Amino acid sequence: MVFPPAVGCFMFEVALPNLLFAERVAVDFTPVADYVGMADYLCLFLVAVWGAYCCVILWRRINQLQFSSEDEQDAFLDEVHKLLAQNKIAELAELCEGDPRAVPQLTLVGIKNRQLPIPKLRNVLTERFQRDVLAELDYRASWIQTIIKAAPMLGLFGTVIGMMGAFNKLSSATEISPDKLASDIMLALITTACGLSIAIPLVLATASTNVKLGRLEDFINSGLTRLVEIFGKA
Repeated sequence: MVFPPAVGCFMFEVALPNLLFAERVAVDFTPVADYVGMADYLCLFLVAVWGAYCCVILWRRINQLQFSSEDEQDAFLDEVHKLLAQNKIAELAELCEGDPRAVPQLTLVGIKNRQLPIPKLRNVLTERFQRDVLAELDYRASWIQTIIKAAPMLGLFGTVIGMMGAFNKLSSATEISPDKLASDIMLALITTACGLSIAIPLVLATASTNVKLGRLEDFINSGLTRLVEIFGKA
């Protein structure tokens, strides 16, 4: 059957995009999926290492900033009161300089600003506590929260890439054995499992860290209140 020239041109214009689209679909996506999958594995590894590092640093820093017990902190403040009452400022400064804990460091700030009125001194000490102590801890804690959100998203990204690779193989072959799809499906499942395996322990670690932070704030706030009272009586 012979079509008029105009009809033939119309049929060619309709068929050409379909042929181009079919050729685009037939493009092998496997190398791309492999490279992106390896990059996703690397990102998950780096995220896991950074999250563990932030947790360890945060726990160590909290332990460094606080006294082991409230009795130990009270004993230190008793010594501060005694030295201030005897006007032994140099000895008190020497006692605090080598101590990395928060209350001794705030005591040094109080020594340098002891000429201020008590309300102003309280504000200075509270500001230094929030800026030098809480800001650093919040920085590490915010990174942990970011990783908790990012790890499952990276896992989901790997899932999408794996499924795209699997469907690409299905669409580009008339017959395909299951073992050829295994690598893409394994990528989808492993990245999802890795993302969740990173996020779940960090959620539990964050809960423990919040308890430690609350205990630290209670310790330091009680010590700060007594420290201001001591400077007020000196």
